[in-house]
Amino acid sequence: MIVADTNVIAYLGIPSPYTELAEQLLLEDPDWLAPQLWRSELRNVLALYLRQSLMTFDEAIRIQSAMEELLQDKEYGVSSLDILSLANSSTASADDCEFIAAAKNFKIALVTLDKKLVNAFPETAVLLTDAIT
Repeated sequence: MIVADTNVIAYLGIPSPYTELAEQLLLEDPDWLAPQLWRSELRNVLALYLRQSLMTFDEAIRIQSAMEELLQDKEYGVSSLDILSLANSSTASADDCEFIAAAKNFKIALVTLDKKLVNAFPETAVLLTDAIT
């Protein structure tokens, strides 16, 4: 079981150099969790792709729907106290701290592509490239 950050979730659905790694991670550990924030973050990513004409509206809807299905019943709220405590003790954004807090609450790793986040929380966060066995 892992907490997947939005970039890992996005690369599972959006073809990229990291898609194969995200797919491999899903095969190795299909039990992904995420804080509820992931939906809005993924919509922002998809909106950027739409604005840059990198995908069609139908593709964006398909990707959002597929990821929502993947994470159905695996989304969790995180307390503001936990998030702000982590933000207060680091330079990470509150958004990033929401993912860290979720991982800490479940005592599992956050898989990310964010090296700064891994450096800030090495006991919790792991790079996607290092999560594959």
